[in-house]
Amino acid sequence: MGDIASRLIEELNCETVFTIPILGGIDVYESVVVTWIISAILILLSVYFTRNLRVHNISKRQAVAELIVTKLMGMVKNMIGEEGEAFVPYLTTILLYIGFANIFGLFGFKPPTKDLNVTIALALMSIVLVEFAGLFRLGPKKWLHKFIEPLPIMAPFNILDIFTRPMSLCMRLFGNVLGAFVIMEMLKLVVPVIIPAVFSCYFDIFDGLLQAYVFVFLTSLYISEAIE
Repeated sequence: MGDIASRLIEELNCETVFTIPILGGIDVYESVVVTWIISAILILLSVYFTRNLRVHNISKRQAVAELIVTKLMGMVKNMIGEEGEAFVPYLTTILLYIGFANIFGLFGFKPPTKDLNVTIALALMSIVLVEFAGLFRLGPKKWLHKFIEPLPIMAPFNILDIFTRPMSLCMRLFGNVLGAFVIMEMLKLVVPVIIPAVFSCYFDIFDGLLQAYVFVFLTSLYISEAIE
């Protein structure tokens, strides 16, 4: 158990990769560098798949790109509905980022979602988007009126809900990723090496993609509630 505890502390610690020598030194952490790598990969893939686009006689590359975009955006659109169609591109991007981040452990990198700062930032971005969606769609008067529905006495709880939602999103994503790591470390202690390898594929691929889906699904649900 001591080994698991020490490994857990090691995984929770986000190491500084390098320091930018301005403003007294800005530390750049491992999760930030991996996020840059993921962003670069997504940008390069986008450039590759969108070169020489055509309306007729499309290439196989364009067909694959259209299939991926159509399926992903269609899935997100089904979550959020017609009213929230304007938010589909953002949510699809978040889905791709979290999905890539969670499976990056297969390549020897520490997934950024193991850094609580990353999950907090993702949750805050989503909740700001939720409140902005409600304010933009309903207008200031109706948006403020939602805080006293169904009764004015509910106002403190409705306001508190703004702060509990990002915490829920953050801890659900962070907790599941961290929980998968703990289970894997325990399996390595008690069973042969081939079984942890099988479970690693499950946690790094299936469970990682599932957590990306759940995060986007909940954000879509909150947006739908905000603009209804």
